[in-house]
Amino acid sequence: MSTVDWTVWGRQAGEPPAEGLRERKKRLTRQRLSDTATEMFLEHGFDGVRVAEIAQACGVSEKTVFNYFPSKESLILDLDETTMTTLRTGLAVPDRHPIDAVLRVLSDELHGMTSWIAAQDDPVQAAARIRRFRELIRSTPSLRAYHRDMTDRLIDVAAEALAQRTGMSPDDPEPQIAATALLGLWPIQFRSLGRHLESVRTPEQVHEAVTADVRRAARLVETGLASFKALGQPPMPMPATHSEQEQGLPTR
Repeated sequence: MSTVDWTVWGRQAGEPPAEGLRERKKRLTRQRLSDTATEMFLEHGFDGVRVAEIAQACGVSEKTVFNYFPSKESLILDLDETTMTTLRTGLAVPDRHPIDAVLRVLSDELHGMTSWIAAQDDPVQAAARIRRFRELIRSTPSLRAYHRDMTDRLIDVAAEALAQRTGMSPDDPEPQIAATALLGLWPIQFRSLGRHLESVRTPEQVHEAVTADVRRAARLVETGLASFKALGQPPMPMPATHSEQEQGLPTR
């Protein structure tokens, strides 16, 4: 969940197919702002860098920065529309298990990071840079809060997609808890990546180790979602508690 594209950090991104000159310019400007901000935050700390300084380093105005990013936090953490669309689309497929859809998104994000590490001249220093990025998020209260808000937005997207495939409301308990559990796999990958990057491992080994951790957690979530196909059916009434029986209250 970062605007930093680990596959192109430090080099110019390739031009996507059918991209116009204006779109390409906007994409590269946005990436340059995010990469520059990330480098400055890693060197001086998040609170030690002003948005005006980032703008000056990129040769643009502060207003231009905010035209691309709504807040200082979003310069380093941003909810990419592609991630939201991929998650929404994957979860909406009726015959596809929700776990598979989420694992696909996580795998793509992990591949981007480990591929970037492998492509660097010094993979050890590259891994250290990602660890510093991770620690910056963990140690900065405003970034942690922004990260939680991003997660809540993704949960809303997931709950809406899950509700649609079951004929329920996104506010119903079942889609909400299912979405929350699925999005819980992101911090598992985040922590696992930090842990395995601290040891002397190749990018391929890091990828395998993190994937194994995520899949272990996913198996537990999958157990809880085993009855997901029945979520569209009316819930069975819960038996009344002893106190409710004594008071003559209706069963739930």
